Amino acid sequence: MKISKVAKAGTLESNDILVMVCPNEEGNIQIEIESIVIKQFGDQIKKVIEETIKAMGVESITVKAQDKGALDYTIKARVETAIKRAM
Repeated sequence: MKISKVAKAGTLESNDILVMVCPNEEGNIQIEIESIVIKQFGDQIKKVIEETIKAMGVESITVKAQDKGALDYTIKARVETAIKRAM
């Protein structure tokens, strides 16, 4: 799957995550995370984002995520929605 435009999903409310995706000209996956719980859950947030991207068959994408304490299923839903909007 190919990302053709910039798209967002989510909010900056408590227990949510704002995900922005855009095309990556380098042909790889780049993930930038800002989170209030980065020290405790940063690795898990990145893992969920990477797994969701790979499950959707996307190989070239830049993801910028601003997390406010979202749970895994919320992160997955926001990433999926942003990717679908970007196609």
